[in-house]
Amino acid sequence: MTPERGAARAVDRLGAGALLVIAGPILAIAALLIRIIDGAPVLFRQPRLGRGRRPFQIIKLRTMAKGRVTALGGVLRDLGIDELPQLVNVLRGEMALVGPRALTDDDVRRLGWDAAAFDLRWAVPPGITGPAQIAPVRRCHPRTTWRLDRRYVLRRSACGDAALLAASVLVPLLGKRRARRATRRLAWGRT
Repeated sequence: MTPERGAARAVDRLGAGALLVIAGPILAIAALLIRIIDGAPVLFRQPRLGRGRRPFQIIKLRTMAKGRVTALGGVLRDLGIDELPQLVNVLRGEMALVGPRALTDDDVRRLGWDAAAFDLRWAVPPGITGPAQIAPVRRCHPRTTWRLDRRYVLRRSACGDAALLAASVLVPLLGKRRARRATRRLAWGRT
């Protein structure tokens, strides 16, 4: 492990630990509400591909029932609370705070990203948040997502990660477009 990668890993672990402590009460309330309103299970686990395309189990709060997003699930998704259990994935070293979205095998095949030409995307750990997740559109086109992920991997920096984390926190308050605009200069310089 390079010193730079080791430092990034340490920052991710410290950040995830601190965020779990801070978000603990919110997670506990959300879990209780899911259990009361939507029933068990509270957590959703799914195989995803991590760094080097290695599989791992992602952990999220359950937001769907019978194939549809529940009313409570919609609120949890809008606020990003459903993603908070992924902090455990960060502590385990399976994810980072910031990086490309963790995809399923099916996603990779559907997008046509299973070729070696797309390996760059898996050169870094997947993140809880990243540039494609806060893009100011409802759904990113696969080409746009690939461009954003590639750009992130090639330009990855501590300042950029900090800006993307800040934008992710601001999204529920300002909306994606304004949050991204507010943090763009810090993340990418003038673009």
